[in-house]
Amino acid sequence: MQLVGSREQGAGSARAVNFDLRLTIYDLRLLLLMSLMSVFKKWRSRLRQFSLKNRLFAPLYLSCLLLILFLIVQGCLNLLVENLHQQAFSWVTHSLLVEQKTEQLLSHALDQQTSIRGYLITKDKELLDNYDRANNAFHSSFKSLKTLTKGDQGQLEQLQIIESIHTIWQDSFVQSVIAGTASKTYLPGKILFDPMRDVVKTMLQHEEKILSQRQQQLQQISQIKAALEVFNVFIASVGVSWNLWLLRKRVEIPLRHLTQVSQAWRAGKLEIRLGYTTSDEIGRLASVLDEMAAEIRQRQEYSQMRNQQLEDLISALSHDLRTPLLATRNTLRPMLNGAFGSVDETWREILEEYRQSNEQLLKLVDNLLDVSRYEAGGGQHLNWEPLDWAKICSQAVELICQIHDRQRTPTIYIAASLPTVYGDRLEIQRVVQNLLDNAARVSPPDKEITIEVCLLGGDRIKVSVRDRGPGVPPYEKDKLFHRFIQGRGRRGGAGLGLYLCRQIVVAHGGTIEVDSLLGEGSTFWFTLPVSLAFDGEAGVGRSGFPNLPVRESGVGRGEVPNPPVRESGVGGVGN
Repeated sequence: MQLVGSREQGAGSARAVNFDLRLTIYDLRLLLLMSLMSVFKKWRSRLRQFSLKNRLFAPLYLSCLLLILFLIVQGCLNLLVENLHQQAFSWVTHSLLVEQKTEQLLSHALDQQTSIRGYLITKDKELLDNYDRANNAFHSSFKSLKTLTKGDQGQLEQLQIIESIHTIWQDSFVQSVIAGTASKTYLPGKILFDPMRDVVKTMLQHEEKILSQRQQQLQQISQIKAALEVFNVFIASVGVSWNLWLLRKRVEIPLRHLTQVSQAWRAGKLEIRLGYTTSDEIGRLASVLDEMAAEIRQRQEYSQMRNQQLEDLISALSHDLRTPLLATRNTLRPMLNGAFGSVDETWREILEEYRQSNEQLLKLVDNLLDVSRYEAGGGQHLNWEPLDWAKICSQAVELICQIHDRQRTPTIYIAASLPTVYGDRLEIQRVVQNLLDNAARVSPPDKEITIEVCLLGGDRIKVSVRDRGPGVPPYEKDKLFHRFIQGRGRRGGAGLGLYLCRQIVVAHGGTIEVDSLLGEGSTFWFTLPVSLAFDGEAGVGRSGFPNLPVRESGVGRGEVPNPPVRESGVGGVGN
Protein backbone atom coordinates (compact mmCIF):
# COMPACT_ATOMS: atom_id res chain seq x y z
CA MET A 1 0.00 0.00 0.00
CA GLN A 2 2.85 2.31 0.80
CA LEU A 3 4.46 1.64 -2.59
CA VAL A 4 1.17 2.22 -4.44
CA GLY A 5 0.69 5.50 -2.58
CA SER A 6 4.18 6.66 -3.48
CA ARG A 7 3.57 5.83 -7.16
CA GLU A 8 0.33 7.83 -7.19
CA GLN A 9 2.11 10.74 -5.56
CA GLY A 10 4.88 10.61 -8.21
CA ALA A 11 2.35 10.61 -11.06
CA GLY A 12 0.55 13.54 -9.43
CA SER A 13 3.84 15.41 -9.20
CA ALA A 14 4.51 14.87 -12.94
CA ARG A 15 1.02 16.08 -13.83
CA ALA A 16 1.58 19.12 -11.65
CA VAL A 17 4.84 19.89 -13.45
CA ASN A 18 3.10 19.56 -16.86
CA PHE A 19 0.25 21.78 -15.71
CA ASP A 20 2.70 24.37 -14.38
CA LEU A 21 4.49 24.43 -17.78
CA ARG A 22 1.22 24.97 -19.68
CA LEU A 23 0.19 27.65 -17.22
CA THR A 24 3.54 29.39 -17.68
CA ILE A 25 3.15 29.45 -21.50
CA TYR A 26 -0.42 30.75 -21.16
CA ASP A 27 0.72 33.47 -18.75
CA LEU A 28 3.50 34.41 -21.15
CA ARG A 29 1.08 34.78 -24.07
CA LEU A 30 -1.23 36.89 -21.93
CA LEU A 31 1.69 39.04 -20.81
CA LEU A 32 2.87 39.61 -24.39
CA LEU A 33 -0.66 40.48 -25.51
CA MET A 34 -1.00 43.00 -22.71
CA SER A 35 2.39 44.49 -23.59
CA LEU A 36 1.39 44.90 -27.25
CA MET A 37 -1.90 46.52 -26.21
CA SER A 38 -0.11 48.99 -23.97
CA VAL A 39 2.38 49.85 -26.72
CA PHE A 40 -0.45 50.30 -29.21
CA LYS A 41 -2.32 52.61 -26.83
CA LYS A 42 0.82 54.61 -26.26
CA TRP A 43 1.49 55.14 -29.94
CA ARG A 44 -2.12 55.41 -31.07
CA SER A 45 -2.23 59.20 -30.72
CA ARG A 46 1.05 59.56 -32.58
CA LEU A 47 -0.10 57.25 -35.34
CA ARG A 48 -3.17 59.42 -35.81
CA GLN A 49 -0.93 62.46 -36.36
CA PHE A 50 1.31 60.40 -38.64
CA SER A 51 -1.18 60.47 -41.53
CA LEU A 52 -0.55 58.04 -44.36
CA LYS A 53 -2.00 60.49 -46.84
CA ASN A 54 0.48 63.28 -46.11
CA ARG A 55 3.67 61.20 -46.04
CA LEU A 56 4.99 59.24 -48.98
CA PHE A 57 6.95 56.77 -46.88
CA ALA A 58 4.64 56.81 -43.84
CA PRO A 59 3.46 53.21 -44.46
CA LEU A 60 7.08 52.19 -44.77
CA TYR A 61 7.92 53.92 -41.49
CA LEU A 62 4.92 52.24 -39.86
CA SER A 63 5.95 48.85 -41.19
CA CYS A 64 9.48 49.42 -39.89
CA LEU A 65 8.05 50.31 -36.47
CA LEU A 66 5.89 47.20 -36.48
CA LEU A 67 8.92 45.20 -37.59
CA ILE A 68 10.93 46.54 -34.65
CA LEU A 69 8.11 45.65 -32.25
CA PHE A 70 7.85 42.24 -33.86
CA LEU A 71 11.59 41.70 -33.46
CA ILE A 72 11.37 42.67 -29.79
CA VAL A 73 8.46 40.30 -29.19
CA GLN A 74 10.21 37.64 -31.20
CA GLY A 75 13.34 38.05 -29.11
CA CYS A 76 11.35 37.77 -25.88
CA LEU A 77 9.54 34.69 -27.14
CA ASN A 78 12.80 33.14 -28.26
CA LEU A 79 14.34 33.79 -24.85
CA LEU A 80 11.33 32.31 -23.10
CA VAL A 81 11.17 29.26 -25.34
CA GLU A 82 14.89 28.75 -24.98
CA ASN A 83 14.54 29.03 -21.21
CA LEU A 84 11.71 26.50 -21.19
CA HIS A 85 13.75 24.27 -23.45
CA GLN A 86 16.74 24.45 -21.12
CA GLN A 87 14.49 23.81 -18.12
CA ALA A 88 12.87 20.80 -19.74
CA PHE A 89 16.27 19.53 -20.81
CA SER A 90 17.55 19.90 -17.26
CA TRP A 91 14.51 18.01 -16.02
CA VAL A 92 15.23 15.17 -18.41
CA THR A 93 18.86 15.20 -17.33
CA HIS A 94 17.73 15.16 -13.69
CA SER A 95 15.51 12.15 -14.27
CA LEU A 96 18.32 10.31 -16.04
CA LEU A 97 20.67 11.14 -13.18
CA VAL A 98 18.14 9.87 -10.60
CA GLU A 99 17.89 6.62 -12.54
CA GLN A 100 21.65 6.36 -12.71
CA LYS A 101 22.10 7.00 -8.98
CA THR A 102 19.31 4.57 -8.13
CA GLU A 103 20.93 1.81 -10.16
CA GLN A 104 24.30 2.62 -8.56
CA LEU A 105 22.68 2.43 -5.11
CA LEU A 106 21.36 -1.05 -5.86
CA SER A 107 24.75 -2.09 -7.27
CA HIS A 108 26.56 -0.90 -4.13
CA ALA A 109 24.06 -2.80 -1.96
CA LEU A 110 24.77 -5.95 -3.95
CA ASP A 111 28.52 -5.40 -3.53
CA GLN A 112 28.07 -5.03 0.25
CA GLN A 113 26.02 -8.19 0.50
CA THR A 114 28.46 -10.21 -1.63
CA SER A 115 31.54 -8.94 0.22
CA ILE A 116 30.18 -9.52 3.75
CA ARG A 117 28.99 -13.01 2.88
CA GLY A 118 32.39 -13.84 1.41
CA TYR A 119 34.08 -12.56 4.57
CA LEU A 120 31.80 -14.67 6.70
CA ILE A 121 32.83 -17.78 4.81
CA THR A 122 36.52 -17.11 4.08
CA LYS A 123 37.51 -14.56 6.77
CA ASP A 124 39.44 -12.73 4.05
CA LYS A 125 40.28 -9.20 5.24
CA GLU A 126 40.30 -7.94 1.67
CA LEU A 127 36.61 -8.77 1.35
CA LEU A 128 35.97 -6.80 4.49
CA ASP A 129 37.79 -3.83 2.90
CA ASN A 130 35.63 -4.28 -0.19
CA TYR A 131 32.60 -4.18 2.04
CA ASP A 132 33.76 -0.94 3.61
CA ARG A 133 34.30 0.68 0.18
CA ALA A 134 30.90 -0.54 -1.06
CA ASN A 135 29.26 0.71 2.14
CA ASN A 136 30.84 4.18 1.72
CA ALA A 137 29.80 4.26 -1.96
CA PHE A 138 26.27 3.21 -0.94
CA HIS A 139 25.96 6.06 1.55
CA SER A 140 27.41 8.54 -0.96
CA SER A 141 24.93 7.46 -3.64
CA PHE A 142 22.13 7.54 -1.07
CA LYS A 143 22.95 11.12 -0.10
CA SER A 144 23.15 12.19 -3.76
CA LEU A 145 19.89 10.45 -4.54
CA LYS A 146 18.21 12.03 -1.53
CA THR A 147 19.37 15.44 -2.71
CA LEU A 148 18.14 14.82 -6.26
CA THR A 149 14.69 13.67 -5.10
CA LYS A 150 14.30 16.41 -2.56
CA GLY A 151 11.18 17.80 -4.20
CA ASP A 152 9.51 14.43 -4.84
CA GLN A 153 7.81 13.14 -1.68
CA GLY A 154 7.10 9.72 -3.16
CA GLN A 155 10.75 9.11 -4.02
CA LEU A 156 11.83 10.29 -0.56
CA GLU A 157 9.51 7.76 1.02
CA GLN A 158 11.03 5.05 -1.14
CA LEU A 159 14.48 6.15 -0.01
CA GLN A 160 13.39 5.92 3.62
CA ILE A 161 12.29 2.32 2.98
CA ILE A 162 15.69 1.56 1.43
CA GLU A 163 17.46 3.19 4.38
CA SER A 164 15.43 1.17 6.87
CA ILE A 165 16.11 -2.06 4.97
CA HIS A 166 19.83 -1.27 4.89
CA THR A 167 19.90 -0.38 8.59
CA ILE A 168 18.05 -3.54 9.60
CA TRP A 169 20.41 -5.65 7.50
CA GLN A 170 23.48 -4.06 9.06
CA ASP A 171 22.15 -4.40 12.60
CA SER A 172 20.93 -7.97 12.25
CA PHE A 173 23.69 -9.46 10.12
CA VAL A 174 26.71 -7.28 9.41
CA GLN A 175 27.47 -6.45 13.03
CA SER A 176 27.42 -10.11 14.03
CA VAL A 177 29.66 -11.05 11.09
CA ILE A 178 32.21 -8.39 11.98
CA ALA A 179 32.01 -9.39 15.67
CA GLY A 180 32.54 -13.04 14.73
CA THR A 181 29.40 -14.27 16.41
CA ALA A 182 27.55 -15.10 13.20
CA SER A 183 27.29 -18.77 12.28
CA LYS A 184 28.45 -19.82 8.82
CA THR A 185 25.39 -21.97 8.52
CA TYR A 186 23.17 -18.89 8.86
CA LEU A 187 23.37 -16.91 5.64
CA PRO A 188 20.57 -14.36 5.38
CA GLY A 189 21.86 -13.31 1.99
CA LYS A 190 18.62 -12.03 0.53
CA ILE A 191 17.34 -9.91 3.36
CA LEU A 192 19.06 -6.80 1.82
CA PHE A 193 19.25 -7.07 -1.95
CA ASP A 194 15.89 -8.62 -2.80
CA PRO A 195 13.69 -6.21 -0.81
CA MET A 196 15.80 -3.32 -1.93
CA ARG A 197 15.54 -4.41 -5.56
CA ASP A 198 11.76 -4.20 -5.43
CA VAL A 199 11.90 -0.69 -4.01
CA VAL A 200 14.49 0.42 -6.58
CA LYS A 201 12.36 -1.04 -9.34
CA THR A 202 9.44 1.04 -8.10
CA MET A 203 11.63 4.15 -8.07
CA LEU A 204 12.91 3.46 -11.58
CA GLN A 205 9.39 2.96 -12.92
CA HIS A 206 8.37 6.25 -11.35
CA GLU A 207 11.34 8.05 -12.91
CA GLU A 208 10.67 6.39 -16.27
CA LYS A 209 7.16 7.76 -16.22
CA ILE A 210 8.37 11.23 -15.26
CA LEU A 211 11.15 11.00 -17.88
CA SER A 212 8.62 10.12 -20.57
CA GLN A 213 6.44 13.07 -19.63
CA ARG A 214 9.37 15.44 -19.60
CA GLN A 215 10.60 14.16 -22.94
CA GLN A 216 7.15 14.86 -24.34
CA GLN A 217 7.32 18.36 -22.88
CA LEU A 218 10.74 18.83 -24.42
CA GLN A 219 9.39 17.68 -27.78
CA GLN A 220 6.43 20.06 -27.46
CA ILE A 221 8.76 22.96 -26.71
CA SER A 222 10.89 22.02 -29.73
CA GLN A 223 7.76 22.00 -31.87
CA ILE A 224 6.77 25.40 -30.47
CA LYS A 225 10.24 26.68 -31.26
CA ALA A 226 10.04 25.38 -34.85
CA ALA A 227 6.54 26.84 -35.22
CA LEU A 228 7.82 30.23 -34.04
CA GLU A 229 10.62 30.09 -36.59
CA VAL A 230 8.14 29.26 -39.37
CA PHE A 231 5.85 32.03 -38.15
CA ASN A 232 8.78 34.47 -38.15
CA VAL A 233 9.66 33.54 -41.72
CA PHE A 234 6.02 33.94 -42.75
CA ILE A 235 5.70 37.34 -41.07
CA ALA A 236 8.98 38.50 -42.62
CA SER A 237 7.84 37.34 -46.07
CA VAL A 238 4.50 39.07 -45.68
CA GLY A 239 6.20 42.25 -44.47
CA VAL A 240 8.68 42.32 -47.34
CA SER A 241 5.94 41.61 -49.89
CA TRP A 242 3.72 44.30 -48.45
CA ASN A 243 6.55 46.84 -48.46
CA LEU A 244 7.46 45.99 -52.05
CA TRP A 245 3.83 46.33 -53.13
CA LEU A 246 3.57 49.59 -51.22
CA LEU A 247 6.75 50.98 -52.79
CA ARG A 248 5.54 50.01 -56.24
CA LYS A 249 2.13 51.57 -55.70
CA ARG A 250 3.26 54.78 -54.00
CA VAL A 251 6.66 55.34 -55.62
CA GLU A 252 7.38 53.28 -58.75
CA ILE A 253 4.05 53.76 -60.55
CA PRO A 254 3.86 57.54 -59.89
CA LEU A 255 7.50 58.02 -60.93
CA ARG A 256 6.94 55.96 -64.08
CA HIS A 257 3.91 58.12 -64.90
CA LEU A 258 5.98 61.22 -64.14
CA THR A 259 8.67 60.00 -66.55
CA GLN A 260 6.14 59.37 -69.31
CA VAL A 261 4.57 62.79 -68.88
CA SER A 262 8.02 64.40 -68.79
CA GLN A 263 8.89 62.72 -72.07
CA ALA A 264 5.64 64.06 -73.53
CA TRP A 265 6.57 67.53 -72.27
CA ARG A 266 9.97 67.21 -73.88
CA ALA A 267 8.20 66.39 -77.14
CA GLY A 268 6.26 69.63 -76.82
CA LYS A 269 2.96 68.25 -75.48
CA LEU A 270 2.73 70.64 -72.56
CA GLU A 271 -1.05 70.30 -72.38
CA ILE A 272 -0.68 66.87 -70.73
CA ARG A 273 -0.95 66.90 -66.95
CA LEU A 274 0.26 64.48 -64.31
CA GLY A 275 -3.09 64.35 -62.53
CA TYR A 276 -1.61 62.95 -59.31
CA THR A 277 -4.02 64.19 -56.63
CA THR A 278 -2.60 62.65 -53.45
CA SER A 279 -1.32 64.89 -50.67
CA ASP A 280 2.03 63.18 -50.19
CA GLU A 281 5.40 64.42 -51.44
CA ILE A 282 4.93 63.07 -54.98
CA GLY A 283 1.47 64.62 -55.11
CA ARG A 284 2.84 68.02 -54.11
CA LEU A 285 5.71 67.64 -56.60
CA ALA A 286 3.22 66.71 -59.34
CA SER A 287 1.14 69.78 -58.50
CA VAL A 288 4.19 72.03 -58.77
CA LEU A 289 5.24 70.41 -62.06
CA ASP A 290 1.72 70.79 -63.49
CA GLU A 291 1.76 74.48 -62.58
CA MET A 292 5.22 74.87 -64.15
CA ALA A 293 4.06 73.11 -67.33
CA ALA A 294 1.03 75.38 -67.51
CA GLU A 295 3.17 78.49 -67.06
CA ILE A 296 5.72 77.29 -69.62
CA ARG A 297 2.96 76.54 -72.10
CA GLN A 298 1.47 79.98 -71.52
CA ARG A 299 4.84 81.65 -71.99
CA GLN A 300 5.51 79.48 -75.05
CA GLU A 301 2.20 80.49 -76.61
CA TYR A 302 2.92 84.13 -75.82
CA SER A 303 6.44 83.80 -77.26
CA GLN A 304 5.10 82.11 -80.40
CA MET A 305 2.54 84.86 -80.77
CA ARG A 306 5.22 87.55 -80.43
CA ASN A 307 7.51 85.69 -82.83
CA GLN A 308 4.70 85.37 -85.32
CA GLN A 309 3.96 89.07 -84.99
CA LEU A 310 7.64 89.84 -85.47
CA GLU A 311 7.87 87.56 -88.49
CA ASP A 312 4.75 89.11 -89.96
CA LEU A 313 6.27 92.53 -89.40
CA ILE A 314 9.55 91.51 -91.02
CA SER A 315 7.70 89.97 -93.95
CA ALA A 316 5.56 93.08 -94.40
CA LEU A 317 8.56 95.41 -94.15
CA SER A 318 10.51 93.23 -96.57
CA HIS A 319 7.71 93.43 -99.11
CA ASP A 320 7.45 97.17 -98.59
CA LEU A 321 11.20 97.70 -98.85
CA ARG A 322 11.73 95.53 -101.91
CA THR A 323 9.71 97.76 -104.25
CA PRO A 324 11.71 101.02 -103.66
CA LEU A 325 14.98 99.08 -103.66
CA LEU A 326 14.16 97.55 -107.05
CA ALA A 327 13.21 100.99 -108.33
CA THR A 328 16.52 102.40 -107.07
CA ARG A 329 18.45 99.59 -108.77
CA ASN A 330 16.60 100.17 -112.02
CA THR A 331 17.54 103.84 -111.80
CA LEU A 332 21.20 103.44 -110.78
CA ARG A 333 22.08 101.00 -113.57
CA PRO A 334 20.97 103.32 -116.45
CA MET A 335 22.70 106.26 -114.76
CA LEU A 336 25.99 104.30 -114.60
CA ASN A 337 25.52 103.27 -118.24
CA GLY A 338 25.12 106.95 -119.26
CA ALA A 339 21.42 106.84 -120.12
CA PHE A 340 20.94 110.25 -118.50
CA GLY A 341 24.12 111.76 -119.76
CA SER A 342 27.82 111.30 -119.22
CA VAL A 343 29.00 110.63 -115.64
CA ASP A 344 32.45 111.64 -114.48
CA GLU A 345 34.64 109.35 -112.46
CA THR A 346 33.82 110.93 -109.10
CA TRP A 347 30.08 110.52 -109.52
CA ARG A 348 30.60 107.06 -111.03
CA GLU A 349 32.37 105.90 -107.85
CA ILE A 350 29.61 107.40 -105.70
CA LEU A 351 26.85 105.80 -107.78
CA GLU A 352 28.68 102.45 -107.78
CA GLU A 353 28.81 102.50 -103.97
CA TYR A 354 25.09 103.31 -103.94
CA ARG A 355 24.44 100.43 -106.32
CA GLN A 356 26.42 97.94 -104.21
CA SER A 357 24.67 99.03 -101.02
CA ASN A 358 21.34 98.74 -102.80
CA GLU A 359 22.21 95.21 -103.95
CA GLN A 360 23.15 94.18 -100.40
CA LEU A 361 19.88 95.52 -99.08
CA LEU A 362 17.99 93.68 -101.82
CA LYS A 363 19.82 90.47 -100.92
CA LEU A 364 18.97 90.95 -97.23
CA VAL A 365 15.33 91.60 -98.06
CA ASP A 366 15.21 88.53 -100.32
CA ASN A 367 16.73 86.42 -97.56
CA LEU A 368 14.18 87.71 -95.07
CA LEU A 369 11.37 86.89 -97.45
CA ASP A 370 12.75 83.39 -98.08
CA VAL A 371 13.14 82.79 -94.34
CA SER A 372 9.56 83.91 -93.74
CA ARG A 373 8.34 81.66 -96.55
CA TYR A 374 10.11 78.58 -95.12
CA GLU A 375 9.02 79.27 -91.56
CA ALA A 376 5.42 79.78 -92.65
CA GLY A 377 5.00 76.89 -95.09
CA GLY A 378 8.01 74.60 -94.73
CA GLY A 379 8.73 72.96 -98.09
CA GLN A 380 5.28 73.36 -99.67
CA HIS A 381 6.60 75.74 -102.33
CA LEU A 382 9.47 73.46 -103.44
CA ASN A 383 9.63 72.20 -107.01
CA TRP A 384 10.66 68.54 -106.81
CA GLU A 385 12.80 67.08 -109.60
CA PRO A 386 15.79 64.71 -109.92
CA LEU A 387 18.94 66.50 -108.88
CA ASP A 388 21.89 66.67 -111.30
CA TRP A 389 24.84 67.13 -108.99
CA ALA A 390 27.27 67.90 -111.81
CA LYS A 391 25.13 70.75 -113.07
CA ILE A 392 24.40 72.09 -109.57
CA CYS A 393 28.05 72.12 -108.51
CA SER A 394 29.40 73.52 -111.79
CA GLN A 395 26.92 76.42 -111.88
CA ALA A 396 27.63 77.22 -108.22
CA VAL A 397 31.39 77.24 -108.92
CA GLU A 398 30.98 79.49 -111.98
CA LEU A 399 28.95 82.00 -109.99
CA ILE A 400 31.43 82.04 -107.10
CA CYS A 401 34.31 82.54 -109.54
CA GLN A 402 32.49 85.59 -110.94
CA ILE A 403 31.98 87.07 -107.49
CA HIS A 404 35.37 86.35 -105.91
CA ASP A 405 38.77 86.96 -107.45
CA ARG A 406 40.66 83.77 -106.60
CA GLN A 407 43.88 82.26 -107.92
CA ARG A 408 42.44 78.75 -107.52
CA THR A 409 38.82 77.96 -108.21
CA PRO A 410 36.99 75.26 -106.20
CA THR A 411 37.62 71.63 -107.09
CA ILE A 412 34.68 69.24 -107.52
CA TYR A 413 34.64 65.54 -106.61
CA ILE A 414 31.49 63.56 -107.46
CA ALA A 415 31.29 59.86 -106.77
CA ALA A 416 30.28 57.55 -109.59
CA SER A 417 26.91 55.77 -109.73
CA LEU A 418 25.04 57.86 -107.20
CA PRO A 419 21.36 57.00 -106.55
CA THR A 420 18.61 59.42 -107.53
CA VAL A 421 17.74 62.24 -105.15
CA TYR A 422 14.67 64.43 -105.64
CA GLY A 423 14.60 68.08 -104.60
CA ASP A 424 14.33 71.68 -105.70
CA ARG A 425 17.40 72.18 -107.89
CA LEU A 426 17.51 75.95 -107.48
CA GLU A 427 17.20 75.75 -103.69
CA ILE A 428 19.86 73.03 -103.34
CA GLN A 429 22.12 74.99 -105.67
CA ARG A 430 21.51 77.99 -103.44
CA VAL A 431 22.75 75.98 -100.44
CA VAL A 432 25.88 74.86 -102.28
CA GLN A 433 26.48 78.38 -103.52
CA ASN A 434 26.08 79.83 -100.03
CA LEU A 435 28.54 77.33 -98.55
CA LEU A 436 31.01 78.05 -101.37
CA ASP A 437 30.61 81.80 -100.84
CA ASN A 438 31.37 81.41 -97.12
CA ALA A 439 34.40 79.22 -97.92
CA ALA A 440 35.70 81.78 -100.45
CA ARG A 441 35.31 84.60 -97.94
CA VAL A 442 37.45 82.93 -95.24
CA SER A 443 40.00 81.06 -97.39
CA PRO A 444 43.11 82.77 -98.83
CA PRO A 445 42.96 83.20 -102.67
CA ASP A 446 45.74 80.63 -103.20
CA LYS A 447 44.22 77.94 -100.97
CA GLU A 448 42.13 75.05 -102.31
CA ILE A 449 38.38 74.78 -101.79
CA THR A 450 36.80 71.41 -102.52
CA ILE A 451 33.26 70.18 -103.13
CA GLU A 452 32.57 66.50 -102.63
CA VAL A 453 29.38 64.54 -103.34
CA CYS A 454 29.26 60.91 -102.20
CA LEU A 455 26.98 58.19 -100.88
CA LEU A 456 26.60 58.00 -97.09
CA GLY A 457 25.31 54.81 -95.53
CA GLY A 458 23.53 53.63 -98.69
CA ASP A 459 20.41 55.74 -98.13
CA ARG A 460 21.70 59.32 -98.06
CA ILE A 461 23.77 61.64 -100.25
CA LYS A 462 26.41 63.74 -98.52
CA VAL A 463 27.58 67.05 -99.98
CA SER A 464 30.67 68.61 -98.36
CA VAL A 465 32.35 71.99 -98.88
CA ARG A 466 35.82 72.26 -97.39
CA ASP A 467 37.72 75.49 -96.91
CA ARG A 468 41.17 76.45 -95.61
CA GLY A 469 40.06 79.24 -93.32
CA PRO A 470 40.72 79.84 -89.62
CA GLY A 471 38.13 77.31 -88.49
CA VAL A 472 35.23 77.61 -86.07
CA PRO A 473 35.60 77.47 -82.26
CA PRO A 474 33.65 74.65 -80.62
CA TYR A 475 31.43 77.05 -78.70
CA GLU A 476 30.26 78.65 -81.98
CA LYS A 477 29.32 75.46 -83.83
CA ASP A 478 25.86 75.12 -82.34
CA LYS A 479 25.04 78.77 -83.05
CA LEU A 480 26.13 79.03 -86.69
CA PHE A 481 22.82 77.84 -88.11
CA HIS A 482 20.71 80.24 -86.06
CA ARG A 483 19.34 83.53 -87.28
CA PHE A 484 21.55 86.63 -87.23
CA ILE A 485 24.62 84.66 -86.10
CA GLN A 486 28.00 85.22 -87.75
CA GLY A 487 31.03 83.11 -87.20
CA ARG A 488 34.53 84.32 -86.49
CA GLY A 489 36.19 85.85 -89.58
CA ARG A 490 32.83 86.67 -91.24
CA ARG A 491 32.83 89.92 -93.19
CA GLY A 492 29.51 91.60 -94.03
CA GLY A 493 26.07 89.98 -94.24
CA ALA A 494 23.33 89.74 -91.64
CA GLY A 495 23.82 86.17 -90.42
CA LEU A 496 20.89 84.67 -92.36
CA GLY A 497 22.73 82.58 -94.96
CA LEU A 498 23.42 79.45 -92.91
CA TYR A 499 20.05 79.70 -91.19
CA LEU A 500 18.36 79.74 -94.60
CA CYS A 501 20.55 76.80 -95.70
CA ARG A 502 19.35 74.82 -92.73
CA GLN A 503 15.72 75.67 -93.52
CA ILE A 504 16.18 74.48 -97.11
CA VAL A 505 17.96 71.24 -96.13
CA VAL A 506 15.43 70.43 -93.39
CA ALA A 507 12.57 71.06 -95.86
CA HIS A 508 14.19 68.39 -98.08
CA GLY A 509 14.35 65.91 -95.15
CA GLY A 510 18.10 66.27 -94.60
CA THR A 511 20.53 67.55 -91.99
CA ILE A 512 23.35 70.10 -92.10
CA GLU A 513 26.39 70.15 -89.83
CA VAL A 514 29.93 71.50 -89.60
CA ASP A 515 33.26 69.89 -88.67
CA SER A 516 36.10 72.18 -87.74
CA LEU A 517 39.61 72.38 -86.36
CA LEU A 518 41.01 75.77 -85.43
CA GLY A 519 43.77 76.85 -87.77
CA GLU A 520 43.11 74.08 -90.30
CA GLY A 521 39.80 75.03 -91.85
CA SER A 522 36.19 73.90 -91.87
CA THR A 523 33.95 71.40 -93.63
CA PHE A 524 30.30 72.27 -93.98
CA TRP A 525 28.24 69.30 -95.11
CA PHE A 526 24.63 68.38 -95.55
CA THR A 527 22.81 65.15 -96.35
CA LEU A 528 19.70 64.43 -98.40
CA PRO A 529 17.72 61.18 -98.39
CA VAL A 530 17.84 58.94 -101.43
CA SER A 531 14.47 59.20 -103.16
CA LEU A 532 14.51 56.02 -105.28
CA ALA A 533 16.37 52.75 -105.46
CA PHE A 534 19.98 52.84 -106.58
CA ASP A 535 20.21 53.91 -110.23
CA GLY A 536 23.58 53.73 -111.88
CA GLU A 537 22.60 56.03 -114.73
CA ALA A 538 21.45 58.76 -112.34
CA GLY A 539 24.96 59.22 -110.92
CA VAL A 540 27.68 61.29 -112.46
CA GLY A 541 31.20 59.93 -112.33
CA ARG A 542 33.09 63.03 -113.29
CA SER A 543 35.38 65.40 -111.50
CA GLY A 544 35.50 67.91 -114.37
CA PHE A 545 32.92 69.57 -116.61
CA PRO A 546 32.89 70.89 -120.22
CA ASN A 547 33.82 74.51 -120.85
CA LEU A 548 35.53 74.74 -117.44
CA PRO A 549 39.26 75.10 -116.84
CA VAL A 550 41.36 72.15 -115.84
CA ARG A 551 42.26 71.48 -112.25
CA GLU A 552 45.20 73.91 -112.29
CA SER A 553 42.74 76.72 -112.97
CA GLY A 554 39.97 75.48 -110.69
CA VAL A 555 38.13 72.32 -111.84
CA GLY A 556 39.76 69.12 -113.04
CA ARG A 557 38.62 66.86 -115.87
CA GLY A 558 38.47 63.13 -116.21
CA GLU A 559 36.74 60.20 -114.54
CA VAL A 560 37.10 59.67 -110.81
CA PRO A 561 36.08 56.06 -110.06
CA ASN A 562 34.41 55.99 -106.64
CA PRO A 563 36.60 58.52 -104.80
CA PRO A 564 36.70 57.92 -101.08
CA VAL A 565 34.76 60.14 -98.73
CA ARG A 566 37.24 62.48 -97.13
CA GLU A 567 36.25 63.36 -93.57
CA SER A 568 37.60 66.89 -93.49
CA GLY A 569 37.90 67.97 -89.91
CA VAL A 570 37.14 71.62 -90.61
CA GLY A 571 34.23 74.10 -90.52
CA GLY A 572 33.20 77.47 -91.94
CA VAL A 573 31.33 80.62 -91.06
CA GLY A 574 27.74 81.81 -91.28
CA ASN A 575 26.81 84.78 -93.36
